[in-house]
Amino acid sequence: MKIYFAGDHAGFELKKELIEFVRSLGYETEDLGPFSYDANDDYPDFVIPLAKRIAENPPPTPSFIKEGAKGADFLVRGIIIGGSGQGEAIVANRFAGVRAVVYYGGNLEVVRKMREHNDANILSLGARFMSEEEAKTAVKLWLETPFSGDERHMRRLAKIDAWK
Repeated sequence: MKIYFAGDHAGFELKKELIEFVRSLGYETEDLGPFSYDANDDYPDFVIPLAKRIAENPPPTPSFIKEGAKGADFLVRGIIIGGSGQGEAIVANRFAGVRAVVYYGGNLEVVRKMREHNDANILSLGARFMSEEEAKTAVKLWLETPFSGDERHMRRLAKIDAWK
């Protein structure tokens, strides 16, 4: 699985650390920027290219998953890091096939549910609200948690995908 990374100035340092961490877990990574710290950068400039790459590789359809395939077996995924992660997720979710979710610390069960229930393919992190260790723990859990494939979750995702 390939993991794309993007962010902005607020997430710049954490992004560098997470790329190395994700590589150490055995994943292929690609950094889509920013490549240097610029307090005046704009996160859409980096998040849009990431969201496009994810949209070009959408999750399998619910009927395909029902036949025994797991979403994680076929996906590229993205991790975006900003101040709160909220604006970055808003941008990413404008693309069909993207399911960006926000995490900025707290109960890790929500990270598990992002994958099990929603088959989220982009994790947006709020760098201003979590430590590097919290971010690493959340990223590892998010990457390792499979989509459940439960009928009720597939039904809901199919409704979202059908609405365009």
